[in-house]
Amino acid sequence: MSELHKFLFDGLPVRGAIVRLTDSWQEILRRRASNTEHGAYPAEVRSLLGEITAAAALMQSNIKFDGALVLQIFGDGPVKLAVTEVQPDFSLRSTATVVGDVAPGMPLSQMVNATNQGRCAITLDPKTKFPGQQPYQGVVPLFDDAGLPLERMSEVLEHYMLQSEQLDTTLVLAADDKVAAGLLIQRLPLEGVGNLAGSMVSRENEDAIGLNEHYNRISILAKSLKAEELLQLDVDTVLRRLYWEEPVTRFEPLLGETAPRFACTCSRERVAKMIVNLGRDEAESILSERSDIEVGCEFCGVQYRFDPVDAAQLFTDAVQLQQGAAGTH
Repeated sequence: MSELHKFLFDGLPVRGAIVRLTDSWQEILRRRASNTEHGAYPAEVRSLLGEITAAAALMQSNIKFDGALVLQIFGDGPVKLAVTEVQPDFSLRSTATVVGDVAPGMPLSQMVNATNQGRCAITLDPKTKFPGQQPYQGVVPLFDDAGLPLERMSEVLEHYMLQSEQLDTTLVLAADDKVAAGLLIQRLPLEGVGNLAGSMVSRENEDAIGLNEHYNRISILAKSLKAEELLQLDVDTVLRRLYWEEPVTRFEPLLGETAPRFACTCSRERVAKMIVNLGRDEAESILSERSDIEVGCEFCGVQYRFDPVDAAQLFTDAVQLQQGAAGTH
C-alpha cells in the first residue's frame, strides 16, 4: 500500500519526508495501459511521470494549504506535458501527453526541453477563493543559472525551490512499473509557516542558502541513496541506513485510508450526462459509423464505452426523468 512519512532532525533546522506510491501509482499506469488509443507509456515517460507524482505528494505534505497542488512540466519535445494534481487529502491523479516518439534512454532535456524553452510550474489552487483571488503559480525554466539544460526532475525541483522559495532542498526520486518513490530533505525557513505560496520567502532565507552545515551534511547523505534502494527498501531501512547517527523524530505516517491514493473526477455517470447533452441525433450519428460511443478521460486515460443499447437507455432515462419532473409541477 502507498505510504508517506514525515520527520524532523532533532535540534536542527532540517525536515524530511519519504513517499512510496504503490497501488495508487499502479492504478495510474493500469488506466493508461488500458486506453486503446494511446496505450501504455514508454518506460522513459513512465519514469518521468512517476517522479513528478512522488514529488508532488511530498510537496503537498510540506505545506499548510487547503487546496490542490498541481505540478507540471511542459515544452516542445515529444512529451508535451506531464502533470500531477494532489488534493489536500492526498488523493492524486497524473497524466502525460506524448506527441512524438520517445527513444529508449532519451533524457529529460530531449523529451520535454528540445529547444530549451521547457518550463516547470507549481500551482496552488485554493478550495475556497476570495472574490477575485487567483491561484498562486510559480514557474521556472528547465535549465540552470548557466543556461544548461537540467537532466533530472529532482534537479528541476531543487532549482525551483531555490528560485521561488529561497530554500535549500534535496530530492531523490525514482519510479518503475510498480513503485513511484521520493525522499525530500529541506532546510527549515527562518521565518513564517513555510509553504509554497510565498509566505516563507525572505531575505534571511535567501542569505542562508547553502550555508547551514547540518543541512549540507544531511543532504549529502540523502544523495548517497541509490534509485534502486529507494524503490526496493522499506522506509525504516532507508532512514536507518542514511541517518543512524542522526537524532530523528518521526511523525505518524499516512497509511491505509489516509495514504496518498488515486482519484480522478471522471466517471461513467458524468460521461453519460455529456452524451445526453449531445442529443439523440448526434449519438445515433456516431453509432451509425461505429459499434459504440467511446469517450476517454483526458487526464487518467480510462475509456468509457456505450453501445447502441446503452445509448438508447440513456435517452429513455432522460425522458422519464423530464416527465417525472414535469409531473411534480
